[in-house]
Amino acid sequence: MRPEPPRDADTVAEVGEFGLIRRVTSGRPQPATTLLGPGDDAALVAAPDGRVVASTDVLVEGVHFRLDWSTPEQVGRKAAAANLADVAAMGAVPTALLVGFALPRDTPTELVDGLSGGLWKEASRAGAGVVGGDMVSCPTLVISVTALGDLRGLAPVTRSGAAPGDVLAVCGRLGWAAAGLAVLGRGFRSPVAIVGAQQAPEPPYAAGPQAAEAGASAMLDVSDGLLADVGHIAEASGVAIDVRTDLLPVHQRLIDVGSALGANPRHWVLTGGEDHALAATFPEPADVPENWVTIGTVRRGSGVTVDGRPYEADGGWEHWR
Repeated sequence: MRPEPPRDADTVAEVGEFGLIRRVTSGRPQPATTLLGPGDDAALVAAPDGRVVASTDVLVEGVHFRLDWSTPEQVGRKAAAANLADVAAMGAVPTALLVGFALPRDTPTELVDGLSGGLWKEASRAGAGVVGGDMVSCPTLVISVTALGDLRGLAPVTRSGAAPGDVLAVCGRLGWAAAGLAVLGRGFRSPVAIVGAQQAPEPPYAAGPQAAEAGASAMLDVSDGLLADVGHIAEASGVAIDVRTDLLPVHQRLIDVGSALGANPRHWVLTGGEDHALAATFPEPADVPENWVTIGTVRRGSGVTVDGRPYEADGGWEHWR
């Protein structure tokens, strides 16, 4: 699935573990929260709040990404974004990433350069640093990322705080990554904006702390599909949530791609994952911050409905299903 490397390219086996570590860490700027970065037995990250938000995700080649569909830099950005969005979804500001690379011995060093460059770029976009990690030999390319964050004195926004009478709102793109996956699966590489959403998502990191400050009662990032993920809030909070399609934003670009592929763009919006938008509940409509869109309501009961009815198709992605 991956492109053939140039014949004269160095491999990770030739450069060696410590040479590779120096290659991906040297000369990289760090934010003020990084008190001690790569190079010691462990990093030291400031935690002014006294509490640390932490999240981990693992990306496996062939399952979460394909190197014939994405550049190494895009894969690195995607790996960082998946974790940084989880931190933002707790209402925290991202501070640091810890990264583990498991690499086949014939992996070209330029591929690792691209992966690490994407990780550093996305971390910087969120205001975080890459402070450490590990590298090991493995038959399959695997990237494991742990993200840390600071709550800045706010209470964490969990999945269990939604209550009847709350409203449901979202911030960020929905359905774009799913549409991009459909386009790539048909062998196309455009529209570039749609395909790019699958290759390297752009979560609204600042929207998490913004929602926490506005009094969000529950929140998560949409990684597996809107209905599936909102279902986690409903279950954890012991409530029912109804999503209204007349309020759901469906971008014209999704409509155009859906028309070209014979697909329903609203289905992408309702069930597509990997955009890492944020979904949250708020006690009152007036509490919903600017740039968020209200799309539903919280009621007594259980489960998730669409326009008052169960959704007939799968609500999103789940491993091993």
